Amino acid sequence: MYVADSRASGTAPVSAEPAVRPPAGRRRAVGSTVFALGTVSLITDVSSEMVTAVLPLYLVAGLGLSPLGFGLLDGVYNGFSALVRLVGGRFADSGGGRHKTVAVIGYGLSALCKPLLLLAGTLPLIGAVLAADRTGKGLRTAPRDALISLSSTPETRGRAFGVHRAMDTAGALLGPLVAFLILRRTVDGYDAVFTVSFCVAALGVVVLLLFVPRTRGSAPRSPERPDLPAPRQERGELREQPETTRTRQRTGPSRALLRITLCATLLGLATVSDAFVYLILQRQLGVPERWFALLPLGTAAAFLLLAAPLGRLSDRVGAWPVFVGGHIALLAVYALLLTHAHSPALPCAVLLLHGTFYAATDGVLMAAASAGIPEERRSSGLAVVQTGQAAARFGCSLGFGAAWTAWGDRTALSVAAVLLVGCVAAVCTLRPAARPAPTKANA
Repeated sequence: MYVADSRASGTAPVSAEPAVRPPAGRRRAVGSTVFALGTVSLITDVSSEMVTAVLPLYLVAGLGLSPLGFGLLDGVYNGFSALVRLVGGRFADSGGGRHKTVAVIGYGLSALCKPLLLLAGTLPLIGAVLAADRTGKGLRTAPRDALISLSSTPETRGRAFGVHRAMDTAGALLGPLVAFLILRRTVDGYDAVFTVSFCVAALGVVVLLLFVPRTRGSAPRSPERPDLPAPRQERGELREQPETTRTRQRTGPSRALLRITLCATLLGLATVSDAFVYLILQRQLGVPERWFALLPLGTAAAFLLLAAPLGRLSDRVGAWPVFVGGHIALLAVYALLLTHAHSPALPCAVLLLHGTFYAATDGVLMAAASAGIPEERRSSGLAVVQTGQAAARFGCSLGFGAAWTAWGDRTALSVAAVLLVGCVAAVCTLRPAARPAPTKANA
């Protein structure tokens, strides 16, 4: 049974209506689990983006780190989770589904790291705290996305991820604004930001514990009524399928998953970190330091407005064209940053395209990957894709920081743009074939 149908009380009533039925299916396309997880992500992103908004300036201007040193820390912040995503995904799928348990551990660990930034004043200590924070993110991301996927139908999965990412981005929009207000109103601004960030993160963990139901395993679906469990004799028939059929059904999704992971990894190698984008924009336009924390608001606003519409578009035309189109928007960001223009319209265009990139790729990639992963391995499969992408972005942060230190920001960005063109061309060749999402009844 889909996660959205389960209840915290432990009972799981069987619906007498089809899982998707027009026009009422539109109203039920996004289940309560998606909205509950969206609320958790909204609250948590207020906390995390408060830190993210001030961290580049805190490290570079406050602690005097070089671009290479910042690239190392930014790589840790964005890529360390790659080391634990597979562990989190595997553990979440074991024992009948521990998605919520692993997610709680991940969110809780990230929350505990926020006040530790107050005590970390050196590069090694800050790196250790950021690594622990990203470990929490790595543990929680795949189980959370598996919960979203399992609570949605294949026909509405893009919309469900779009709604979740829109709610998540609402928090990303509020976080920098809260950080900006705290920095203007307090004397020890950074300490206050980290303290408030911890309190908000703790609230997110409480909401997760109280309002997100646990998974209890998915029953096989009847082909005529996917919302109803299959009759007992059908379960026996499934076990009696020829070995060749079962083998083909198991290996098919694995090949599709491998190809999607390869594509996501290739594109991740040319995805310059958000912090570098904001630092280049700040230096090019001479944005005062006190306004730096507001730059992520433009990206978050575009992401918020476009996440759900682009998710619905991916349900209609396919996830892959939307995903590749998002990286073309990122290439336009690089092109604009390489110009010598100082027009007031430049930051608006850069941030709009940057938000479009995330709206067209973040949730859309998870919706595309879910189509090739059986329910009982959904968290582990999504973790494979996320690990490849996170590891590639970690390498990109290190490489970009080193290139900036050696050649300057414009040359480093030019190299990233050329690399992105090559990666997009390669991905168009490797484009995964579309598959229906397997369930236990057909996996």
